[in-house]
Amino acid sequence: MTVDLPPLGLGGAQLGNLYHAVPDETAAASVRRAWDEGIRYYDTAPHYGLGLSERRLGAALAAYPRAEYVLSTKVGRVLEPRAVAPGERDDQGFDVPGTYRRRWDFSRDGVLRSLESSLDRLGLDRIDLVYVHDPDDHFEEAVSGAFPALLELREQGVVGAIGAGMNQAPMLAEFVRRFDLDHVLMAGRYTLLNQPALDELLPLCVERGVGVVAGGVFNGGILATEQPGAIYDYAAAPADLVEKAQKIAEICARHGVSLPEAALALPRTHPAVASVVVGAHDAEQVSLNVRRAAANIPAVLWDDLADAGLLRSAARPVVSGGIQ
Repeated sequence: MTVDLPPLGLGGAQLGNLYHAVPDETAAASVRRAWDEGIRYYDTAPHYGLGLSERRLGAALAAYPRAEYVLSTKVGRVLEPRAVAPGERDDQGFDVPGTYRRRWDFSRDGVLRSLESSLDRLGLDRIDLVYVHDPDDHFEEAVSGAFPALLELREQGVVGAIGAGMNQAPMLAEFVRRFDLDHVLMAGRYTLLNQPALDELLPLCVERGVGVVAGGVFNGGILATEQPGAIYDYAAAPADLVEKAQKIAEICARHGVSLPEAALALPRTHPAVASVVVGAHDAEQVSLNVRRAAANIPAVLWDDLADAGLLRSAARPVVSGGIQ
């Protein structure tokens, strides 16, 4: 891997007003707090708030030495200006004016155009790590266009490392088999509630030396609080999953561990996982997640969850403890 990732990163979706608007100063304060807490990996994407996340993150990070942090963004969605009616908002979960449209484009030209625009929004002259973002319905174009383009850019030194970021594991595994990737960003597929990445992706990444970045460790919110929340992967949580999360929380409590502490800890116990990325709506949430990530997790907790049928036996971690 050409870029080493710190064990904990700040995700940028909330900086793009995911679910609700965040004032500029609140967003800037979140990045400042992340820096003060020692976080040196920041992930964003054009998709997040139609470029707002990139603009805010770039402006906040301008105060710090460029060589001291790692930044990743993504390609696959090109932003194009559009005329909108007064008050018209984005329709993909971000509370921002709908003044741009996202156009899927995994071609070579689309990658180059997307990166040029991202660099402009970020105010940077280079990006450390670039992911092909959500190519679920664009497999062939990503294989023939986006990945070869990124491999060439990495060879030229234009980007430091390349990978793919998705909410599923099987296609990520296929990309790892086909291309010389550095990292994959896997959202929500190795969590307390489900571990499908164990089937193929994680063992393959260990074999190939591909670093895994675990995102979506709270599965959209259900694992983010002491008692299970009501949202799972951006939708209302099914009753059976809420019940399972409650049982997990009860076993965690017996060991003096909160549900979110365990949710942050589990991915880091797998040898394939290089980093965990988590977002925050404000500075206090950043600090809370840092404290949660540093919690010491007794190894017996994982054994108890597996013995209760709440965690796959293959997920019994080989290491324990919090993020250092």
